[in-house]
Amino acid sequence: MTFHFSMARYLGFGVVALAMHCAHANDPSSPSAGGAHNMAKPEQQIVRVLKSQFDRPDAALTVHPVVVEGDYAVAGWFQKDKGGRALLHLVNGQWTVTVCGGDGLRQAQALKLAGMQAKSADLLSKKVMDAEAKLTKAQLKQLSLFGEVVKVETTGHHDAGGHKKHH
Repeated sequence: MTFHFSMARYLGFGVVALAMHCAHANDPSSPSAGGAHNMAKPEQQIVRVLKSQFDRPDAALTVHPVVVEGDYAVAGWFQKDKGGRALLHLVNGQWTVTVCGGDGLRQAQALKLAGMQAKSADLLSKKVMDAEAKLTKAQLKQLSLFGEVVKVETTGHHDAGGHKKHH
């Protein structure tokens, strides 16, 4: 629980909503599951999943860039003065957040540790670097704010084992 509260302080209420979304991301009755959502491009699906959970009336979420390699994607996000990256995995036709982080999610080694095959991790890392080369220095700095990589379990709970708690 301490971890969730410290994450909530970092991002505000939005991270709690994202964690709750992860818990039911594969539920066909979920508003973000199935239907017309599956007809959209993967990048559009990913933006929709993240915005449907992170967006708040007092803090709109911007998701950019979104880079896809096979069944994995890295999405940068900005919310007020916070930012970070999310690694998503396509599971049963639904994009789910598996890892949240900062600059680590630009590195192939971190992507491999998160479960990606070496070749796909290398390709995704290169695509992320290429996409982020178009961002401003301020945007890149904001994406790095999340800090270390934190695993998001399919139950929607963060696994803080081996990681410092975020403040």
